[in-house]
Amino acid sequence: MSILVHRATRILVQGLTGRQAQSDTEAAIRYGARVVAGVTPGRGGETVCGVPVFDTVRAAQEAHPADASVIYVPPLAARDAALEAIAAGVPLVMVTAEGVPEHDILRMIAAARRAGVRLLGCNTNGVISPGQSRLGGIGGPDPDEIYDAGRIGVCSRSGGMSAEIALTLRRAGLGISTCVSMGGDAVTGTTMAEIACMFEDDPGTDALVLFGEPGTSAEQEVAALVRRGRLRKPIVALIAGAFQERYPRGQAFGHAAAMIAGDADTASAKQALLSAAGVRVAATLDDIPALLAGARAPARD
Repeated sequence: MSILVHRATRILVQGLTGRQAQSDTEAAIRYGARVVAGVTPGRGGETVCGVPVFDTVRAAQEAHPADASVIYVPPLAARDAALEAIAAGVPLVMVTAEGVPEHDILRMIAAARRAGVRLLGCNTNGVISPGQSRLGGIGGPDPDEIYDAGRIGVCSRSGGMSAEIALTLRRAGLGISTCVSMGGDAVTGTTMAEIACMFEDDPGTDALVLFGEPGTSAEQEVAALVRRGRLRKPIVALIAGAFQERYPRGQAFGHAAAMIAGDADTASAKQALLSAAGVRVAATLDDIPALLAGARAPARD
């Protein structure tokens, strides 16, 4: 089993005629992803990567219904592209662009919730269910070099750390049910807590690995769900960014959301909160396999 994407997922690529979209789509098709259509206004009737291109999402959906759309457009065009996919009834919409204005992201989230659509991102490099399918550029040209199939769910605020965690698990003989790069922005369409709940409900996932950073309430929300007993599977968390506590507050390091505004935003505070809730906190990547091996489901309060 897996979450969000599997071998039968039919994928639409908005902005398919762009360079990055074509590169990622070619790699995804080689991996086995079912890319059924592309959309670029004014380019309808063309074929790119062996995939038919349409002028609108509505037209693409009528010809080749898709379960998910991956959006490759500039930041200021992301809102309209996402709203078009949502209006056309695509169940899962993923926005890759970084630097999308926050008020645009909030409009996307509101529209998605009203329509019952799952929104991922913005600023995500994708989702992969190893051996089945992938959305976006996650895994690069050959995901088999990084991602092994297994029963560990991974959710990361960093695309790069998604790969580092996957390699760490692979070297320990462990594999992944699904890896979700949730996006590094302050506001994301799907939260870490929501993704953790999907893994909790997935019979193909036995345990979770989370990668967090300073800033946002993502990790605090996970800790609250563990304390309430909503999350029962073993969880190991790696929270990076303790070095930021030595610098003036209000500065982002790396991702836009990796910013300390108050004490609760620090990596140290998040580590302590998660640990108190029953989550096993890793000091380094190399600690993760051993913590998974010794992990047990946290007790209910």
